[in-house]
Parts: sequence; structure tokens; C-alpha cells
Amino acid sequence: MKEEFTQRLQAYSKWKASMIKHIKAYHNWLVKHELNDPEDDLRIFEVVDGLSSDSLTVAFVAEFSRGKTELINGIFFADYQRRLLPSAAGRTTMCPTELFYDSVAEEAYIRLLPIETRADDTTIAEHKQNPINWTTMPLDVDSPDKMAESFNEIIKLKSVSVEEAKRLGLYVEDPHDAAPPTEVEIPLWRHALISFPHPLLKQGLVILDTPGLNALGTEPELTMEMIPKAQAVTFILAADTGVTKSDSDIWRNHIMPHIDVEKTGITVALNKIDTLWDELKDESAVASNIAKQCQLTSKSLNIEANKVFPVSAQKGLLAKIKNDDKLLEKSGLDALEAFFSNDIVPAKQAIVRDHLTSKIGGRIEGTKNLLSGRYDAAKGQLKELQSLSGKNTDVILQLMNKARVSQTEYKKNVENFQTSRHVLTQQVKTVLETLSIESFDVLIAKARKEMTGSWTTAGMKKGMATFFDGAKHTMEQVNWQADKSNELVEAVYQRFRDDHNLKDIKPVLYSTKKYSAQLERLFTEAEAFRNSSVTTMTEQSFVIKKFFVSLVSHARNIFFQARQDAEAWAKSVMTPLATRIKDRKKQLEQHLDSLKKIKSSREKLEEKIQELEAMCTDLEDQISTIDSLLKGIYSPLPGMGGKSNAEQVEKVAV
Repeated sequence: MKEEFTQRLQAYSKWKASMIKHIKAYHNWLVKHELNDPEDDLRIFEVVDGLSSDSLTVAFVAEFSRGKTELINGIFFADYQRRLLPSAAGRTTMCPTELFYDSVAEEAYIRLLPIETRADDTTIAEHKQNPINWTTMPLDVDSPDKMAESFNEIIKLKSVSVEEAKRLGLYVEDPHDAAPPTEVEIPLWRHALISFPHPLLKQGLVILDTPGLNALGTEPELTMEMIPKAQAVTFILAADTGVTKSDSDIWRNHIMPHIDVEKTGITVALNKIDTLWDELKDESAVASNIAKQCQLTSKSLNIEANKVFPVSAQKGLLAKIKNDDKLLEKSGLDALEAFFSNDIVPAKQAIVRDHLTSKIGGRIEGTKNLLSGRYDAAKGQLKELQSLSGKNTDVILQLMNKARVSQTEYKKNVENFQTSRHVLTQQVKTVLETLSIESFDVLIAKARKEMTGSWTTAGMKKGMATFFDGAKHTMEQVNWQADKSNELVEAVYQRFRDDHNLKDIKPVLYSTKKYSAQLERLFTEAEAFRNSSVTTMTEQSFVIKKFFVSLVSHARNIFFQARQDAEAWAKSVMTPLATRIKDRKKQLEQHLDSLKKIKSSREKLEEKIQELEAMCTDLEDQISTIDSLLKGIYSPLPGMGGKSNAEQVEKVAV
């Protein structure tokens, strides 16, 4: 199945390259015909850059000892004929690990962020921009043994005093512990970045290996930034234990908030089904037991049954190393890989295509509509001039008067357009004022003062709630103002559609739905953070720091992005209409000028007819070019068949 997954990724990479080619061709066409502007250039550059750096992230999330790292080994790295990532009984992955391919770097590497950085106010994302704080180790990709040895660095621990562990937010006192320790073991590293030229990683795959519940709770950035950005999240459970309380906590607090909101492909891997293989029972009894465990898991997590995959990561890895097809099928890994191939990659491609069509597709359609408008106008003028053959001067004068009246009426409409544009500018100004980062910073300062000034955990938690109540109220105001702006834009466009028969022109409206959903999800995360026992037991100063570094900074970023998008929208929303108005004005002027020349010299009539005929032919060619670009932008990946999860579960069960 991995070959199919690789083929999917290769097809996706080729599709992205094709999209980049089409978009660049469109930009070159705009430049050639002097139809580009700085906003177009910037938007196209951003889209091309985004496609070039695009990746497909699969996050693996589980409590400790669920076989998560072994599952990653089995699915992606069995070709190395050994267990590549460290995986053993007990706790292994102690720090979040990202595996990817850095095409810019000259060699493969492991980059490790020291655990001590938890004490500062810098996020992991910010640390990624400054490699000075990371420890970098080269990877010998020609030796799987040496690579595996290097990867062991990720799971190393060190002993520190309880005070130091508390300072880093890595120790919570147990009130029932009669003799608290003087030293505790903590991870040596906070975050790991691994870059090496694995074929799947080179195709744009990124694997996020996350630690258990405690790490997820103390690194909110994982659950608010990294996991939500993943296109697929695989939640791993152990078949021999079922859904435990800590499993439920991870599912409810760190995975469920992303379902639907982020359109993430969520799957559940019920691992270690080999513990249910009982040679003293017949195959049907074993199959029934596994199916029952899948049903119980589906019910406990309230997820569709076809999203629960029974697997044995250890047996699957062994089967791949030994080329045992029967054991591989029984392990269930091929079913999970089939899901990645047949569901995750196409879903990711669909999201990217939707983004392309919203950012570029509408602009190309607008260009086509502009050309179609020119073509219709040229055809109309051509028909009109052809009808003048043999007609007297009075007819030409009548057409000139008609053209002047149209020109006068159009100038009045342009004045109305400018007035409407001014009204919209004032309305957008209100939206931007509501999204003011300065005002948001006042809310942040107020919450910080309230929390740091509180002597009780309850007071500190109240400050957290006050902050998010204020943020949600502000977003509600933004939503209301955005709706008013959209209504105004719709009214302006409708007026011109009615007055000038511009049926094919529609505005792009400003939507705050995405930001509202992100803020709502963040509020859910904040509630989990606020009400968790870890927050209650952890030193107050560290809790406040984590709250502001992770949660508050993320909320601020949501408002910052919403404001940036509002500014970009305000600059571009009237551009299609303004372009059509400008083009229409030019057509009217040219038409009147042509009639004047024909009136003074009848020889000019035939010359103008030939000119319009050539223009129509050229416009037909241009429309054809734009049509081919549109077809390229909207083209999907070729479909690939795949077996259903239900069919695969039946095979695994027996």
C-alpha cells in the first residue's frame, strides 16, 4: 500500500507543479496585455510561494505506551529494514518531533531545542525562525544503524531539582506523596526537527510525532497550532486497554475541537490487536472480539465506525521487514495506509484547489468576463458599422448622438460609483478599527494585570475567562460590521449589473467565519487549560506565562490575520467593477471617435470594420487562452480506486 501512497503524493506534487505553471502563465499574460496591478502581482506571488512550500502533515497523537512511534516506523520507515525511530516499552517520545525534508539545507540533520527554553516567553514557531537556540546534529543517511543511534538523542532524559522542574512547568506536586523527591527526570529536549531525504518526505510529507497528555497540556502550542494545521490526525489507542480516562481527555480536549472546524482527516488506530490473537480460539471468535473492540471504541469516542482501524504496528513492521504478506494483511497496516492514500491526499488536494480558486480562480474568471465584455462590445460595434454601408450622414449623426448620451449617462454612473466607494471606505474603516491590534493589546494588558494581581487560582482563572469573553465580544462586533460591509458591496454591484447588464460580475465578500471558528476552538482549548488539574497544581507564574505565550498570543494572531485579510479585501473588492467601468468608458470613447472619423471620411468605414474584425479574432484567441488556464486551475487529481475500511477490517479480523 505504501507504493500507492507514494504514487498519490507524486501525483499531488505534479499537480502542484502544473498549477504553478498555469498561474505563472496567467501572470505573464496579464503583464503582456498590461492588465496586471501591484495587488495582482502580490496575490499571485503569495499563491505560487504557498504552493511551492506546501506540505501534507500527518500528526500522530496518543497517550504514552500506545505504540505510536512503532506505528510511524511500520507505515513510513520499514524500508530501512529495522526500527528507525526509538520505540520500546514505556515512555519513549518525550518531546514533539517533526520529520520532513529541508530542500534548502545541504545535509540531513536533527535540530533539537533545549528544554530550558520553556522558561522564556518565546514560542516554538518563533524559535524555528532563529536557529541559534537549537542544537544541530548531522545525520548519516547512508547508515540506518547510525541514523537510529542519532534518533535516540530525542528520548534522552536528565535529572534536575524539583525547583527547576517546577520553574519549567514539568513537575506537579502530589499532595498524597508523603516523601516528595528532591530530584526528578525531565526530557533533555523540548522539540525536535528531523530533516532527511526519505522519498515520501521529499514529496512534501511532514510527520508530527507528539508525546502524551502531560506534554500536550504543558505545550499548548501543539494543540493550538501544530495539530490543527495537520491534514490528518491519527489517534492511537491500545486494544488491550481500550479507551482510558487519559485517552478520553486527549480526545476531548486536543482532537475533538478540530473536527469539522479545520476539516482535518481524523482516524483512530486501535493498536496492539495482536494481544487479542488467541491461538486457543478459532478465527471467527478472534474476529468477533476485535470487531467488538472497534465498536466500543467508536461508541466511546463518538466517531464513525469506518474511521476506527484495528492494527498491530509491531507485527506490521515485522511483516514488512520479512516480506510476509499474510502477516502484513493481518496486521491491518495496509488498511490504514489505504485511508491515507485514498482519503487524506485527495482531501488535501481539494483544500488547496479551493484555496486556489478563491485566490486566483475568481480573478481569472474576472479576466475572462472582461474579455467577453470587450468581445461583445466589438461585435456590437462591428454589426453597427456594417449596417452603415450605403447610409447617409444623418444616420451616422444619430448614432453619434446616441453614443454621446450613453457616455453622459455612464459618467453619472461613475460618479455614483465613486460615492459608493467612499461610503464603503468609511464602513471598512469601522471594521478595521474594531480589529485594532492596539485595542486588543489593551484587553491583553487588562487580563495580565488581573491575573498577576490575583492571589488565588480562582482569581487567576477568572482573569483567563474575562480575556476570552472580551475577545469573543470583539469578534461578534467584527462579524456585524463585516455583514454591513458585504451588504453595501452587494448593493453597489447589483446596481451596475442592473444598469449595464453586467450579469457575469460578482463581488468577493469578506468572511469572518474562519476566524470565529478559530477563536471558538481556542476558547475551548482555553477552557480545558483553565480547568485542568495540571493548571491548578502548577506554579501560578508559570501558568500565566504559558497562558499568554500560547493562548493569548494565538488569539492576538487570529485578530491580526483577520485585520490583514480585511485590508487586502478592501483594496481589491471593487477592483473587478472598477476595471469593467474603466474598460466600458474606453469602449464608449473609441466608438464615438470611430463614428467621428467615419463621418468625415467614408473610406474610414471599411478600415474600421477590418480593424474590428481583427480585434474580434484576437479577443477570441485571448478568451481561448484564459479558458485553458481556467481548465488547468480547476482540474482535479486523477482518481484512484481503493478498498473500503469495512473490507479491510474484515481481513484484519481473521
